[in-house]
Amino acid sequence: MTRTSPAKINLVLKVLRRRPDGYHDLASLMQQIDLCDEMDFTTASRGIGLQCPGSGLPEDERNIVYRAARKLLDETGHPGGIEIVLRKRIPVAAGLGGGSSDAATTLATLNEMLHLHVPADRLQAMGASLGADVPFFLFGRSAWAFGIGDRLQPAPEIPPLEFVLVNPGYEVSTRAVYQGLNFTLTNQPNHYSIPRFFTADDLAKGLHNDLETVTLRLHPDLVMWKERLVRNGALSALMSGSGPTVFGIFDRADRAAEAEAALKESGPCTVFRARSLR
Repeated sequence: MTRTSPAKINLVLKVLRRRPDGYHDLASLMQQIDLCDEMDFTTASRGIGLQCPGSGLPEDERNIVYRAARKLLDETGHPGGIEIVLRKRIPVAAGLGGGSSDAATTLATLNEMLHLHVPADRLQAMGASLGADVPFFLFGRSAWAFGIGDRLQPAPEIPPLEFVLVNPGYEVSTRAVYQGLNFTLTNQPNHYSIPRFFTADDLAKGLHNDLETVTLRLHPDLVMWKERLVRNGALSALMSGSGPTVFGIFDRADRAAEAEAALKESGPCTVFRARSLR
C-alpha cells in the first residue's frame, strides 16, 4: 500500500504563554500543501522494518515513523509486523512538519490495512504522544491548533492558495528556537480571537509567526529570502514553524511559477512551488 504524507505551513503561529510543564500554548492556523513524502507499507510476519533510502535518516526507534508503528502495534496487541519504505521529499527539520506527517500517515495506514479499528480519538491521542503536529495531520487539511497542538478545529473558510517555498539547506532546532523566546512562566490562560480569512489578500495581511523573531535573528539570510519572495510577486512572505523554510503567498499559479524560476537562479537554496490541499 502506497500513501503520500503532505507537508504543512503555519499561516499564523501565536505563542500565547509558557506553561508550568515547560511547553508553550499556541494558536496556529495550519495548512497542508501538496509537497509530499511517499511511503510504502507491506505486511510482515513479525517486527518492524524501516528503510529511508537516500535520506540519511535513522531506520530504528530514533525515527518517529518507527515509533509510530511500534506504538500502534503494541497498544493494539497486533501479532504481525510491517515493512515501511519512506522516500523523503520534504526537507528535514525545516518547519514543514515532514516527520509528524509521516508518523500520522503510518498510524492511519496501519489502522486501515491491518483492520485494527482504532477510533479517531484514540489515534489522535497516540499521535499527540509522538509529536505536537501529528494530531493535525490526522485531523484535516486546514485547521486551527490550540494548546500544544492537541486541540483542533476546522478552518474551512481558507481559500485555495499558491505558494513558493524557499529552504536554505540547513536545519533549525525547534527546541532552541522556543528556548530563545522571552516568555514568562504563567498559569494564566491567554484568550485568542480567531481571525477570518476569505481571500488570499486577507491571508497576506494576517500572516504572523512569533517564532520569526528568534530564527531570523539567528539566520538573517532568511530576511533576504522573504524580501526576494515579495519582490518577485508574493502578496506576503512568512517563515513556517520554527524555520528555516520561508514561503510566499500568490494569488495566481502563473505568478508563482515565475517567482519559482527567478528564485532558483538567485542563490544556493531549494525552491518548491506548492498548492494548498483542500
